[in-house]
Amino acid sequence: MCERYGAAKTCFTYIDSGLPRISLHCRVNSEAVNAFVDPSMTLLSFLRKELKLFGVKEGCGEGECGACTIIMNGLAVNSCMVLAVEAEGAAITTVEGLSPDGGLSILQQEFMNHDALQCGFCTPGMLMSARALLNRNPDPTEAEAKEAIAGNFCRCTGYVPIIAAILSAAKLEKEARAK
Repeated sequence: MCERYGAAKTCFTYIDSGLPRISLHCRVNSEAVNAFVDPSMTLLSFLRKELKLFGVKEGCGEGECGACTIIMNGLAVNSCMVLAVEAEGAAITTVEGLSPDGGLSILQQEFMNHDALQCGFCTPGMLMSARALLNRNPDPTEAEAKEAIAGNFCRCTGYVPIIAAILSAAKLEKEARAK
């Protein structure tokens, strides 16, 4: 039965395999996590169902849309394509971890300032792909910003403000580092 749509439709509801659970130790948003997980559970399901991190969005479930993008060990990954057990020892950041103080990060603020939110469903994945880019390349070109979010689909077709927000955040973060 689908929790979101009711019994009439299917969705990506996680179904426990019944296999013995495996221990998992990792860091999520800088917090230590110790859990026992079903070996067939995706990282997306673990983050949403077990850790209640609902900023990680469930989109296509096939690694095509990027809505579930997180940063795992410094790389932007589709959490729907990673088993939770593969996160053993990993450092994971979700959109909830972008601003540990509860405010908005510069990147999040620039998404707001540039109206790069549209309906908002793709925004967490876009933010995580952009954050991974800015972590490894703090001064990206427009082409590099486009490439960084190439795996994230915005069904509202709002890519221009998203690219502007990423480049603006890069500039503001660079200025903040210079102070």
